[in-house]
Amino acid sequence: MDINNKRVLVVGLGRSGVASALFLKAQGAQVTVSDAKPQDELGEEIPVLLDHGIAVETGGHGERTFRGQDLIVVSPGVPVDSPPLVQAGALGETVIGEVELAAQFLPGPIIAITGSNGKTTTTTLAGEIVAAGGYPTVVGGNIGTPAISLVEKATSETIVVLEVSSFQLETIQTFRPKVAVVLNVTPDHLDRHRTFAAYTDAKARIFENQQTGDSAVLNADDSTCVGMASRTRAQVFWFSRKKEVNQGAYVHDGRVFSRSDSGQQEIMLASEIPLKGAHNVENVLAAVCVGTLMRCEPERIRKTIRDFKAVEHRLEYVATIRGVEYYNDSKATNVDATIKALESFPANVHIILGGKDKGSDYTLLNDLLRQRVKQAYTIGAAAEKIESQIKGTVEIAHAETLETAVKRAAAAAQPGDIVLLAPACASFDQFQNYEHRGRVFKEAVRELASEARS
Repeated sequence: MDINNKRVLVVGLGRSGVASALFLKAQGAQVTVSDAKPQDELGEEIPVLLDHGIAVETGGHGERTFRGQDLIVVSPGVPVDSPPLVQAGALGETVIGEVELAAQFLPGPIIAITGSNGKTTTTTLAGEIVAAGGYPTVVGGNIGTPAISLVEKATSETIVVLEVSSFQLETIQTFRPKVAVVLNVTPDHLDRHRTFAAYTDAKARIFENQQTGDSAVLNADDSTCVGMASRTRAQVFWFSRKKEVNQGAYVHDGRVFSRSDSGQQEIMLASEIPLKGAHNVENVLAAVCVGTLMRCEPERIRKTIRDFKAVEHRLEYVATIRGVEYYNDSKATNVDATIKALESFPANVHIILGGKDKGSDYTLLNDLLRQRVKQAYTIGAAAEKIESQIKGTVEIAHAETLETAVKRAAAAAQPGDIVLLAPACASFDQFQNYEHRGRVFKEAVRELASEARS
């Protein structure tokens, strides 16, 4: 892609938007950025962009700003059906996302991982396995470091491991992973995608440009993933914690195996997996598939998994205070993730729920709430909806804020109980992002610990 002297508009000043704008400017493009947020909400980004000679529009998208552009790069947080982008497309202007932009410049093979839940854990672990296999490796995408920021670090020998979201996959054109992984597909982001079918279609685009020499890794225990096998030209590898697969990774008799045309290999005991929850067994199996496809030695795969630590904000153990354990699963931003979190604990849970609703059905939590939860504490904008849908299953405390919820849970919990932040919602009503929410939770727990010591 030759962008020297081309007019390029970057829409959305999130992390990936800023990175894209700076990259494009360095490539010689005439760059403008546009964000609907007012200037005072965009923090330190604007001075940096202005210092690099990038024009900045804030507080809305001007109609003329979108006209006459050679390329429009849209951040994942901006809906592709927003009127300015729809109009730009109608005028024949090229609209792509940051991941597609990066794919045009990344010279080596890409491993791309998506799914409703488990993306960050699996991407991190897969990156560590590939690196342990002796490959130069960089990790990024939706996990934190924008894909475009990896371009300067990557050579043709570098394996690029990317977490990709449905929002990012909506705006690809040529993006072609050598290995594409779909962990699971359950209802999420329905406030944006409108229907589960549209959400599934967005996820399935990860396979769109794959060819017969590429690999697709799918969850044999997830019916939607099974249906995706017909949507790729790549060779399909499966992972399952419930049954043997012809090629891929699976658990049998308490052991993790990898199977391919070259035979079957035992990787490790399932009991050696250091992460809590059955869902994390699935994440590990997907990462084993990636390692096997990259021809990493089984012993290196095993050691990497055994040494792996839980990703921050993902069933992260925080502290034990007066016999009560506190876990931060702020990344549980949808109902299915919260179900998986609850399944990790047999009983005596005090759960904190709430945030920004994404069109979710919280009644799906009711069976587990009855079986495993002592009390639920609701926070944020979705509190009333959640309360109405879980009413009668568990005692509910309307806490408003996360700090209040932590204090009330601590007061009610007995030794041996669990206090779990697994909100089933996005964070944007009260927090900058799920990381911010997780940090606030951990700080509230640390304050409890300090009070307990005094």
